[in-house]
Amino acid sequence: MITVVGTGTGAPVADDVFTGARLVVGGGRHLAAVAVPEGAEQLVLGPLAPALDTIEAYVEKGEPVVVLASGDPGFFGIVRALAERFPSAALDIRPGVSSVATAFARAGLTWDDAVVVSAHGRDLRTAVNACRAHPKVAVLTGPGAGPAELGAALTHRVTGRVLVVASALGSDEEQVERVTPAEAAARDWGTAVSVVLCLDESRALGAVRTVAGAAVGPAQWALDEREFEHRDSMITKFEVRALALARLGPRLGDLVWDVGSGSGSVAVECARLGAAVTAVEKTRDGVERIRANAEAHGVDVHTVHGAAPTVLSDLDDPDAVFVGGGGRELPAIVTACARRARRTVVVAMAALDRVPAVREALGGVGFAVDGVLLQSSRLAPLPGDVTRLAATNPVFLLWGVRPPAPAEGVAQ
Repeated sequence: MITVVGTGTGAPVADDVFTGARLVVGGGRHLAAVAVPEGAEQLVLGPLAPALDTIEAYVEKGEPVVVLASGDPGFFGIVRALAERFPSAALDIRPGVSSVATAFARAGLTWDDAVVVSAHGRDLRTAVNACRAHPKVAVLTGPGAGPAELGAALTHRVTGRVLVVASALGSDEEQVERVTPAEAAARDWGTAVSVVLCLDESRALGAVRTVAGAAVGPAQWALDEREFEHRDSMITKFEVRALALARLGPRLGDLVWDVGSGSGSVAVECARLGAAVTAVEKTRDGVERIRANAEAHGVDVHTVHGAAPTVLSDLDDPDAVFVGGGGRELPAIVTACARRARRTVVVAMAALDRVPAVREALGGVGFAVDGVLLQSSRLAPLPGDVTRLAATNPVFLLWGVRPPAPAEGVAQ
């Protein structure tokens, strides 16, 4: 039997845990905090693979093993690795209080509506984008992905956020500090940080929830144009927006650019679907309109006032890009977006003459290109309780998809 014990956040380890144990595995601070029985081997947890091999050797001999872990070992913890190697019947899991639950308790907040992201041994950008898109996020930290790095990534990219940095939870050295992203970026936090909460305090106490975690997706998308402020019908029509959203695939952890955003309808819809969004708009009144629409729909959209492609160089690399509008700069804008996009670029155009140049721009950076001409007619009333079909202006929608990277070690 492998007994997996969660510790380190204030819950004491039961005395009977070590009865008969022949191997005790854990971090240095965990081993130092318990009375390891005489005769039991101690293994300081480092690289996981050798530790699992040692555990397996003891299990094969029928000798009991104890594994000490932080908080709840089944929550982004070692239980996953153990369950992949050993049958569930061999695991006796005794969870402690997770660092996330403890951190939210220290902050005086519920966390059933929090998004929890692990940046330990993972790309920090997913955590950053979750923090940009959601009002209550817990980030499990790791080397190179701590409060300083998170704060630096959020500074100038999001407003109204506070970081709650929780260090050495459950120990005599416990510290919980509230800082701005800029303040977090300017400090050396050491290695004791357990978790960082990123909060929009104006929205931290959300509605009562039935499903924990990220908010359930919106009941509708491709909203009617009447759901947005816009100028002279200069807005991506909902039929076009529906297909654009399907090709963009915005989701939690993604960053989407909406270039030539206009009213921000695409930006707002991507944010409603969970993505972090940057809207680029060259007119000042357009920027204010985007902000008003984002606020009306209860989402965060980072707005950038300026002309593409010039202002794009200062932005974080996106997963997906929507390009609206047109003009002579359109091919250059599409090329700049396609070079930076990790997954896809979608372009909406009203002018037939621009289609060849946009196809060339997408294909020129190695994207697989496809597209459609969208033509629709909507029901419109006539006097006498009669209905006619009212045609909308046709729009070309082109999209380019970055081919998957070749598998490592596969000959080309």
